[in-house]
Amino acid sequence: MHIVFVCWGNICRSPAAEATFKKLVKDRNLQDAITCDSAGTISQHQGNPPDARMQRAARNRDIQTGGTARMVSSEDFTSADMLITMDNFNFSELSQLAPSLQAKEKIKPFCDFVSTADTEVPDPYYGGAQGFEKVLDLLEDGCAHLLDDIENKR
Repeated sequence: MHIVFVCWGNICRSPAAEATFKKLVKDRNLQDAITCDSAGTISQHQGNPPDARMQRAARNRDIQTGGTARMVSSEDFTSADMLITMDNFNFSELSQLAPSLQAKEKIKPFCDFVSTADTEVPDPYYGGAQGFEKVLDLLEDGCAHLLDDIENKR
């Protein structure tokens, strides 16, 4: 099983989702069965590390973000079992990039997996520290439920 988390620039939400999910996968000793990555729908931040504010907030929760931003590619639609989007705009953009109906069916909104009433993971980039905390709360909740869902279907 391979998951790709997708946001706009791949510097805040999706790399934090990737790191959160990887931590859970490792905690459950599923690294041989489940992998993940992250990407963005734009190339503006390509090559940049995750946002320093997100790295700091994640590190405070023992979540280690890393890697460099990249734009989603056609290979992602081939290699991924699911492409998980952070908000409705990302869902729409990714759906337009999907090379086929089969690829489009792999796209799922992240908030389908959260236990709250939230329908989107808000972009914290232009806000303060509380925005990053809110995102991490949603990611920890949703990633746990996503992993439970995957395990229940195995």
